[in-house]
Amino acid sequence: MKKIAAIIFCCIAIAFAPLQGLHAADETPFAIVKGNLSGKITDARTGNGLADVSIYIADARVGTVSDINGMYSIRNIPEGKHLVEISHVGFNTIAVEVTISGETAKDFVLSESVVENNGVVVTGVSRSTQLKTIPVSISVMRKQDMLQQTSTNLIEALTNKAGVSSIGTGPAISKPVIRGLGYNRVLTINDGVRQEGNQWGDEHGIEIDELSVNKVEILRGPGSIIYGSDALAGVINIITNVPVQQGTMKLNVLGNYQSNNNLNAWNMNWAGNIKGVNWNLYGTTKSAADYQNKYDGKVFNSKFNEKNFGGYLGYNGGWGFSHLLFSRFNQQVGIVEGDRDADGDFIKLLPGGGEQKATKEDFRSTTPVVPYQRIIHTKVSTDNSINLGKNRLAFNVGLQRNQRQEFGNPDDSKEIGNYFDTRTLTYTAQFHLAEIKGWKMSLGGNGMAQDHKNPGLESLIPEYKIFDIGGFFYTQKSFKKINLSAGIRYDNRNLDSRQLLDGGNELVPAFKKTFANFSGAAGITAALTNNLSVKLNVARGFRAPSIPELASNGTHEGTNRYEYGSRDLKSETSLQFDGGFEFNTEHFSLITAAYFNSYDNFIFYRKLEAAAGGDSVINVGGDDITAFKFDQRRATISGAEVTLDFHPHPLDWLHIENTFSFVSGRFKDKIEFTNNIPFMPAPRLLTEIRADFNKVENNIRNFYFKVQFDNNFTQERVFQVYNTETPTRGYTLMNLGIGADFVTAKNKPLFSLYLTGNNITDVAYQNHLSRLKYAAENQATGRQGVFGMGRNFSVKVNIPLSYTVK
Repeated sequence: MKKIAAIIFCCIAIAFAPLQGLHAADETPFAIVKGNLSGKITDARTGNGLADVSIYIADARVGTVSDINGMYSIRNIPEGKHLVEISHVGFNTIAVEVTISGETAKDFVLSESVVENNGVVVTGVSRSTQLKTIPVSISVMRKQDMLQQTSTNLIEALTNKAGVSSIGTGPAISKPVIRGLGYNRVLTINDGVRQEGNQWGDEHGIEIDELSVNKVEILRGPGSIIYGSDALAGVINIITNVPVQQGTMKLNVLGNYQSNNNLNAWNMNWAGNIKGVNWNLYGTTKSAADYQNKYDGKVFNSKFNEKNFGGYLGYNGGWGFSHLLFSRFNQQVGIVEGDRDADGDFIKLLPGGGEQKATKEDFRSTTPVVPYQRIIHTKVSTDNSINLGKNRLAFNVGLQRNQRQEFGNPDDSKEIGNYFDTRTLTYTAQFHLAEIKGWKMSLGGNGMAQDHKNPGLESLIPEYKIFDIGGFFYTQKSFKKINLSAGIRYDNRNLDSRQLLDGGNELVPAFKKTFANFSGAAGITAALTNNLSVKLNVARGFRAPSIPELASNGTHEGTNRYEYGSRDLKSETSLQFDGGFEFNTEHFSLITAAYFNSYDNFIFYRKLEAAAGGDSVINVGGDDITAFKFDQRRATISGAEVTLDFHPHPLDWLHIENTFSFVSGRFKDKIEFTNNIPFMPAPRLLTEIRADFNKVENNIRNFYFKVQFDNNFTQERVFQVYNTETPTRGYTLMNLGIGADFVTAKNKPLFSLYLTGNNITDVAYQNHLSRLKYAAENQATGRQGVFGMGRNFSVKVNIPLSYTVK
């Protein structure tokens, strides 16, 4: 603790040193002065005002939209320099710093967009920053992007971004994978609070309501400076808290139907902003029956249902803002084991040890049967920012409880086997200094206290407590065409693990561990010409081993594994070199990124070998389950992502975009006969041909049509030791989409309609990272595991209602 305090004290001293040179006139830096920003947004091609353009200041959590004439106004903004983002569907996004003093007027001109590369992001940096000035790779997905594609969960929607894939356990559960790494190496942030939901498991999702999301930012590469341990591979920052414009109230209804598994989803949210008091409340219901494909037919027990609600209530004033956020995620999801009879028909378990062929009624039901799991994630947090003159203090505190219950007894479907009950307190505080001669500096600290219990009949991991604390210093410097950034951080994690017993027998003894390490990063972006810019970044990250890696000893239901932890595991550390360039013209855009990551003590699991050879098998309740053990080695991971967007003249409405991702993971020393790291995603090429028309006729706006080819290549570079992993054949999926906004004669929105079709040619495929690939063999066909979703059509209708409040 003394070491931590000393580091934080040094950071504070370094950060406040420039303040000693402030002019005497600035000796009252904490005075609050409010200003207003107003102006007009026009179309560069026609010169006409643009309606419904979003103008947003992320750090101040304030914004508005332009009226029918393109006019806008935002009031009660603290005076000083602010990064303002101006965005509209079909047009380029503008991000520009505006100095607000008193009544400030600023007009903006928008042009039709080629590719999104100039938005505002907050992930991996201490304050909102222009995307093009950040040296690390960040992708952005907005709500509009998510509405225009079909997915059964949020993470699947994100896999359209370069370098992002997912570990899937059926339609309801997907875990993010960034550049080949997932689990506790990818940190999920939701409105400033790290999401803690036992994310170490294959069959554990992220427990965030998909239909409540406004924006997702994806950081590819170590994000440990700002976030600490568990951000070794990257960060998924999910933003739901976006206040509506002042003086308005909005009601929105969103519905979605999908044909393959009869998915029905409805979301309603009510938002308002009256004299600084603002809120957004939402509720979602979602249910789906069993999905199907041409090899397996209906996949028994792939059904799920959700009932979620949440929102926030807060106040924005000239001094800053304070928001109270809350959410409850409630999901029941079946566990697909893939057991079939000799004819290849799925079977379900019956009381008394019997079984029978699944019926049509079983497939149509949206209520899972054993084995299944229920997940309840409850969260309450605060999001606060206080303006201290031209400085700003931001802080949040979050309380969350993750309850994961597994049901596997056909004689008593309500009997809870494994029950992971995890309570977490998170805290973050950041002090942002006013810009001084181009320098932007921030310092802060964050961490968590976590308490895990096992109230169920079975236990995979012991009960434990964790306490994390860390401090960081981060700085940015802008020159005319060069932007520099650097930061350093120190973290300390204390783990107190209790004894794990089974019927009085000790499976894992009690133990205590402390993990501590430094993180750091430095990067540069440079605009070599008006069209060409380059990015270079080097970062050191770390991750403390998770409790399952250290101390598991039991059956991990849903993954068909018996897992052994290893208490001798050390912290993972990595050194990543990341570079790329962007070349943009009016009709052509090329974005590239390449990386090389060297890992010490890389943790992975592999099958155990029996003393007599072959797989080590544990008999649990009469069933033989293959045993796995966590191990670690030195390793390297390297790869590249390339996005090419062609916008040919004079066909300005046409976009042809290609996105290619490749990653390779290698152990530095061979294990048996291979040095391949297990479960690296296959190379992937996404090709999308898209037509966009901002205006078709007076009542139809933002019309689009797209054809997408999702090419997943064969993955043969696998970890085949003890049959831990098997190769996967390549495949190509064809997807279609069409949609538009429908408005009144006065340009007032009526509704938006989105029609999509996924896997139009009904290809039978298995994604390399699908856990269902390792389900039971089909005895009739000899095919191993279960295949992915077949042809699926989707209809989405979004109905926005709004009115002005005087």
